[in-house]
Amino acid sequence: MFTGSIPALATPFRDGAFDESAYRRFIEWQIDNGASALVPCGTTGESATLDNDEHHLIIKTCAEAAAGRVPVIAGAGSNDTQTALWHIKEAQIAGADALLLVAPYYNRPSQAGLLAHFSYLAERTDLPIVLYNVPGRSVTDILPETVVELHRRFPEKIVALKDASGDLSRVVTHRIGAPQLCQLSGDDPLMLAGYALGQVGCISVTANVAPRMCADFHAAAAQGDFATAREINERLYPLHKAMFADASPSPAKYALSKLFDWFSPEVRLPIVDCSDAAKAAVDEAIEGAGVTP
Repeated sequence: MFTGSIPALATPFRDGAFDESAYRRFIEWQIDNGASALVPCGTTGESATLDNDEHHLIIKTCAEAAAGRVPVIAGAGSNDTQTALWHIKEAQIAGADALLLVAPYYNRPSQAGLLAHFSYLAERTDLPIVLYNVPGRSVTDILPETVVELHRRFPEKIVALKDASGDLSRVVTHRIGAPQLCQLSGDDPLMLAGYALGQVGCISVTANVAPRMCADFHAAAAQGDFATAREINERLYPLHKAMFADASPSPAKYALSKLFDWFSPEVRLPIVDCSDAAKAAVDEAIEGAGVTP
């Protein structure tokens, strides 16, 4: 259902407020440069520090700007099931095409709790769901048997997984247990290997900054042209690493501010502007990859 380069969109701020004009320009640039879908209000979009009105406005703005040209996968997860349901309902009204639902964070639910949480939400939406497993941030880990069981229960609803566990062996486990599940990476540096194992795209940080190169990489890998994919991957690899040279998304926003005078590097506390060392790493990576507006 979802393939290729899918940017987890950074959210531009200006003087503390959501910069809607910049966001619309950013979305146009992403679509023009090969984004196969868009994710508003994901981790890179600083969803954790958006208030609810902003959260819903950003999804609505993204859906309007995309205008059906590519799918919009709206970040709608929460560590509170009822809040997640509220985000889901607002995303449906806003015109989102699918939902990205992160594992509930901080609460540390059991696998039975995860089954109950995601089942409750799947039963109450008409939109397809992309599970988002990122145990490094959420602490909670959606184990493969839970992913497989959720897809078995809701094959038409729980259709995809964004896996940022870093464990590529899970791709094979998921394929064996749920062969129809669409598997997406959440780790840009692992994507080349992910294609060999059965992943079909990436919800990406790097694609914010180098959308055309990321799209070209995914096109080559999907076609089995691994010589080209390896060449592009090696050019992108320093940029993949630089995106996490400081707390994300400050390096990505710094990079975007270097490319565009209309995209502010502003982040929200507790994230702060990236360090001088991180800026140097981003500058070097952008130059090495040949990234231009």
